[in-house]
Amino acid sequence: MDDLDRHAAALRALPPSCGPVRLVAVDGHAGSGKSTFAGRLAAALGGAPVLHLDDIATHDELFAWTDRLRAEVLEPLSRGEVAHFHPYDWNLRRFGPPRPLPPVPVVLIEGVGAGRRALRPRLARLLWMERGPQESWARGRHRDGPAQYAFWDGWTVAETRHFAADPSRPFADVLVRECTVGYQWLAGPAATAGTNHFITDRDRSGPPY
Repeated sequence: MDDLDRHAAALRALPPSCGPVRLVAVDGHAGSGKSTFAGRLAAALGGAPVLHLDDIATHDELFAWTDRLRAEVLEPLSRGEVAHFHPYDWNLRRFGPPRPLPPVPVVLIEGVGAGRRALRPRLARLLWMERGPQESWARGRHRDGPAQYAFWDGWTVAETRHFAADPSRPFADVLVRECTVGYQWLAGPAATAGTNHFITDRDRSGPPY
């Protein structure tokens, strides 16, 4: 069993946090590598579903999506029911048809703000991608290209304001650092404060992203 598989097994062994579900958040700055990491972790979890917060946020509500997430996702999962959320189309600027999210043992929620104050009571673990804002944003701008520069200009302001008012990193159980090969899992501020002790070593299950 490789390291990522061992971390996945540890997550599966946690007590449920949202009804029968172990809700695991992957937070960090935009462009920090959250989506890629969440995809790899989901695969190690045997195909666990990943809820991308890009499907919940909108142009007009970059961070004001808590009530929609609670109504469409958290409340049904807490009852052991299949949740149905309406993914937002960033090109058409409207919500699409409902998409199911089953109450399986582990569900990943990935995106900026996944570890926000309103969600933390529902989380089994909060993972933070350990990459600084400037480096993350530069990666994001390069990924999205010049056509999205204006959006990124507004986004960085909104993200800075969000984390200033509702920081996630101080409450992270694990800091995930991308390495030349795989990821390093480090005890986060919440763990070092004594709330838990998560294993700390490196996943070498694949190439860097």
